Amino acid sequence: MGLLTFSINVTLDGCVDHQEGIADDETHAHFTRMMDGAGAMLWGRVTYEMMESAWPAVARGEEDAPAALRDWAVKLDAKPKYVVSSTRSEFPWNNSHHIAGDLRTGVQKLKDATPDGVLLGSGALATELDRLELIDEYRFLVHPVITGHGPTLYQRGLAGTRKLELISAQPLHNGAVAMHYRRAG
Repeated sequence: MGLLTFSINVTLDGCVDHQEGIADDETHAHFTRMMDGAGAMLWGRVTYEMMESAWPAVARGEEDAPAALRDWAVKLDAKPKYVVSSTRSEFPWNNSHHIAGDLRTGVQKLKDATPDGVLLGSGALATELDRLELIDEYRFLVHPVITGHGPTLYQRGLAGTRKLELISAQPLHNGAVAMHYRRAG
């Protein structure tokens, strides 16, 4: 069984708006390495649609992009992508699959079938999966930014506190810190 790892950019004040933070070659290389180590991606519909609107065109060379972004896009295009949605059932982007029905059952089956692990990149979906105690690890890229707005990490709340064990903390040259945690006990 593979691990389910929640990974997201977050500012010092908890903002997870994808337009905030530092988007440079170092950041993209960090996420490309993380994606390389995972067997699949998992998103909610909103995140899938945001990604679908940009990255396939970059992967096909239809959009100008720096080498680090093109590398990310090509690898993402090839990676199995799973989408949780109750409002959409067709996902035409290359190698995309729908998880329908019971959330716990669908995600557990995905974990069981993906020995290299699943990388979760949707904040709202992460809240629901954390409530179901399905998330095994957390990889936050904490940016040296205070935004003063949301959306924020876990803004819908959890039933209880999550105790985590630090696996590693690696500062990047741009001032961000890559934090890797595992659920404790």
